[in-house]
Amino acid sequence: MKKYFERLWNAIWDSTNIDEKASAALKEAKARIKEMKKELADVKKAAKNVVAQSKDVVDAEKGNKRRGKKPTKNKKKTKTNNKTKK
Repeated sequence: MKKYFERLWNAIWDSTNIDEKASAALKEAKARIKEMKKELADVKKAAKNVVAQSKDVVDAEKGNKRRGKKPTKNKKKTKTNNKTKK
């Protein structure tokens, strides 16, 4: 009797697609975790940038000059002669 129920259980288990669904869910979860790791790396990089910029705000409050990229209106444009083609 026990073997009958074992065979019946195995037949029912083979007729279902639970294991395929489980493997598909596992694959999807792994892909999502991988994407989350990438996004967390981007967030970490952005947080470092925020910290650096907040230090600039503190320096500006103290009266220090602005660091970093200079405004374009103060730059002198250099003229080039690009029309001299042979």
